[in-house]
Amino acid sequence: MPHIHHVALWVEDLEAVCAFYVRAFGAVAGPLYQNPAHGFASRFLSFESGARIELMKTVDLHPVVHAPGAQRMGLTHLAIALGSEQAVDELTERLRAMGCPVLDEARRTGDGYYESVVLDPEGNRIELTA
Repeated sequence: MPHIHHVALWVEDLEAVCAFYVRAFGAVAGPLYQNPAHGFASRFLSFESGARIELMKTVDLHPVVHAPGAQRMGLTHLAIALGSEQAVDELTERLRAMGCPVLDEARRTGDGYYESVVLDPEGNRIELTA
């Protein structure tokens, strides 16, 4: 049966973004993979649910840089389910205290989700959902 294996993000600071997802969400960081011939490095983050994010860095390519939190065509946010409204509220406040911008305070949306929206260290939008 088809399923999403992982989502990949280009990043500038591989280790800082990796540390953020480990600290904020309890992700487990896999080993660093490097391909010097292609100027490429990556690490996989694994979550207890089985979801994975691949963080990638390149020195040969020049991915388009968007403004932090930009609404853009294509992949525009990651949604991470936390299990309860209280967990959304608590993690939103913990991330704010860590210096993460909070774009949208926790609220019930028109489609029935309870969520807040924060940015990771490189400006990727993360929906924290109940």
